[in-house]
Amino acid sequence: MSDLRTGGLGEAGQPWRTLDPRTLAVHCTWMGAPLGSLALAALATGGRIGTRAWITLAVIGAVFAAVTTAGVITWRRTRYRVTADAIELRTGLFTRSVRAIPLHRVRNVDITANLAQRLLGLAVLRAGTGGGGPGGVLSLDSLARPEAVRLRAELLARAGAARAEDPVLAVADLRRLRYAPLTFWVVGGVFAAAGAVWRVLDGIGIEPWRIGIVRRAFEDFGNSALWLTIPLGLLAVAALGTVGAVALYAENWWNYRLEWTDAATLRVRRGMFTTRSVSIERARLRGVALREPLLLRAGGGASVRAVAGGLGNREENRRRSVVLPPASRGEAQSVCDGVLGEPFAPAGLTAHPRAALRRRVVRAFAWCVLPPAAVLAVLGALLTPVLLYCAAGWLVLAAPVAYGLARDAYRGLGHGFRGRFLFVRSGTFGRETVALDRSAVLAWTFTDTPFSRRAGLVTATAAVAAGEDGYRIRDMPAADAAGFADAATPGLLTEFLDHGEQPPHIPGFVRSS
Repeated sequence: MSDLRTGGLGEAGQPWRTLDPRTLAVHCTWMGAPLGSLALAALATGGRIGTRAWITLAVIGAVFAAVTTAGVITWRRTRYRVTADAIELRTGLFTRSVRAIPLHRVRNVDITANLAQRLLGLAVLRAGTGGGGPGGVLSLDSLARPEAVRLRAELLARAGAARAEDPVLAVADLRRLRYAPLTFWVVGGVFAAAGAVWRVLDGIGIEPWRIGIVRRAFEDFGNSALWLTIPLGLLAVAALGTVGAVALYAENWWNYRLEWTDAATLRVRRGMFTTRSVSIERARLRGVALREPLLLRAGGGASVRAVAGGLGNREENRRRSVVLPPASRGEAQSVCDGVLGEPFAPAGLTAHPRAALRRRVVRAFAWCVLPPAAVLAVLGALLTPVLLYCAAGWLVLAAPVAYGLARDAYRGLGHGFRGRFLFVRSGTFGRETVALDRSAVLAWTFTDTPFSRRAGLVTATAAVAAGEDGYRIRDMPAADAAGFADAATPGLLTEFLDHGEQPPHIPGFVRSS
């Protein structure tokens, strides 16, 4: 390890190591923000920068200097080492602290690197125990890339993983880019980017609506035929969104590789400018989730997430658990098979009663169709009859769409179990089919409302220590709920079934024979 400097020996006889000194150069890249703001302000104002912009830049520069100084101190006072039993991190200037994670509790070791770190040959190593709190994660920022790779292999090996040759489940494929426009970022990304630029300009004292090109665009839009300019504007947003979605997809999933690196570790590696490598221990794997959002489903695509513990809190878990980006449904099915180690077979799930369809139709009309129509009708009666025609038009157009989406949501409902897996499917805008290891279900919760009680329906939630923490079987027959839960996870409801008691929140429960 010629790239590391070592201090004195610790009590365990292992040398304390410092982070790579090139990490200081990474801090200098933060100057790009104030310099970029200055260039943007000069470009937007033709070189005339106001006092407010200079003050803003001065504050940013001062913050940059303070953060960089803190970075230098942090680097000087940070040491780490790997002993026979733990990985330890020592930090602090005035208040010294030593953190240690026992090696047997290490559940995942991830490697990431942003663009600056990649150019400098650095990487960030993050070792976690699987807990959601900050105490369960130890981060080393930054190490030389070869040292980070070597240290990850050492931690996983010493945590109990044995090397083996397992097949590669999926690799990067440019043909997947066609699924990028079928995501939220086609529209949401354009408005998110526009909002970010707007805030930057406003923050340095520039009023965006007074910039020449922006002002002329609004004037031209207002003076043109709206029946032409509105569709053109939507097409422009869609075109920009498509380009942005493809670029974002490429950056996130460049050099993608999903593989079993050993007998006990599933690894996802990806990223163009910021590289990411996430490791999921087999012992923490509880199943998979096949996700089919509405647009992606219409295009024959799907993505896959691992249902696993040890990936941080719920938000971190959603971000780090993706094992396959939007791709063809056949490829998603194949990845599910490879992750589970057996066929992912959700076909033939139990359908839900027609009362579940009625509930979805009523909700669609009550929340999406009738309120806008009522508002337009009231305004039409008070202001102008034109709005009454708008209300009628809204009803004619929105009612069949709402009914179609409600039927699609109903068709998406399903549950069942096969082999060692419990299957749960629901959703229309974000349909998800989850396969859960039945042995991982810790508890069942049955919930209802006055309306669902009248319809004889109940929602059963299978609690697991992974993923979303609980997966709901929505609007299943109340009389079948406890029997199904007992058959899927024998023993969890034995106390109720043996004594003939009625589990909470299950009206009309009938004990299965």
